[in-house]
Amino acid sequence: MFTYFNLDKVYQFLLIFLAFLMPLTVFGANVIIVLICMLWLFSGNYKSKFNLIINSKLMLASILFFCLHVIGLIWTEDLNWGLHIIHKMWYFLLLLPILFTLVRREYIRLYVFSFLLAIAITEVTSYLVWFQILPEFRFATVVNPTPFMSHISYNPILALAIYIVLHEVCFNKKLSNFLFSFYSFFAISMIINMFITGGRAGQVIFFVMLAILIFQIFHKERLKSLIVISIVIPGIFFAAYQLSWLFEKRVDFAITEIVNYEETNLSSLGLRINFARNSWQVIKKNPLIGVGTGDFPMEYLKINQINSPSLPNASNPHNMYVLVLMQLGLLGLCSMLSIFYYQIKLSFNSSRKLIRDVGFTMPLMFLVMMLSDSYLLGHYTSLMFVFFSSFLYKDFEKT
Repeated sequence: MFTYFNLDKVYQFLLIFLAFLMPLTVFGANVIIVLICMLWLFSGNYKSKFNLIINSKLMLASILFFCLHVIGLIWTEDLNWGLHIIHKMWYFLLLLPILFTLVRREYIRLYVFSFLLAIAITEVTSYLVWFQILPEFRFATVVNPTPFMSHISYNPILALAIYIVLHEVCFNKKLSNFLFSFYSFFAISMIINMFITGGRAGQVIFFVMLAILIFQIFHKERLKSLIVISIVIPGIFFAAYQLSWLFEKRVDFAITEIVNYEETNLSSLGLRINFARNSWQVIKKNPLIGVGTGDFPMEYLKINQINSPSLPNASNPHNMYVLVLMQLGLLGLCSMLSIFYYQIKLSFNSSRKLIRDVGFTMPLMFLVMMLSDSYLLGHYTSLMFVFFSSFLYKDFEKT
């Protein structure tokens, strides 16, 4: 029988392993998640766990967001699709609160290091495919070398890893000369990797993250921050544009999509604009509570047949705000935004600069990138969001 001490050691090993597997494998991460949840559910001490959860406004906001999806089944017509959405959202009901009760302050650096180690492996694999040392496999092609997940998920996750490493380079005065040099090289190699892969949302997030980091570096000198941003960000952008064929192509195509929207409405950006326009027609008729958790595909099919019958139907508008508004109305949107509100608010409570700054930056990154896809439904990005939220916003002084 496990003692509490031994069980906590098991939890910490599993959490560190989860941080490592999180960017690499869906199956492996899910196995660890099941083990953690099963141990937690049968380990007793329920009163202290319950008190810890209900005393966190962020945990309550997360659980409420999930519960609204369950309540939204009442007025949905497509119950099967509604249950599919519920299945994708369960992290917010169970996994986040469970992890929140398990994480320990003294292991945070190991969680982060394990995550960065996995990103390093992913990045090396990406370069090996890009240089044609390894054959193409899974999602990785020579043109777009994202080996373990699609570029839609890879680049946003890479952006967060870049931010963490750059933050260490800029602020961690305890780094040895070797570690400073290694982290600097790691950051540069990840930035290059960002622009030889094709995730435009992640690339936008990278520039957002970089602007935030510069403001954090020169937090007392806003004018200096703006000057540095106006030099560094355009410099990186134009360097990437000149040196990366894929980035140049994606930027040019994005401009073409925007300028010639009517002629390029079958492109990824054109379809997203059409999804949003059609969805808005439904949202206006159901502004407060939406059409129900499972009715997006059905309702979109109806409006698409009227407004744009030549364009494909959708089960997802590739925009988290539009999806939540259509499913659960303003009630659902306010619930979702409350999660980010509490994250930003709680980020200022930490005495550790890394935790405080990452805790502030991560929700801003998600708030921007959710304009381009439903990132709280995707396995890799939603798991990253939940895992980091479990320790970034925990008040360890009260536990």
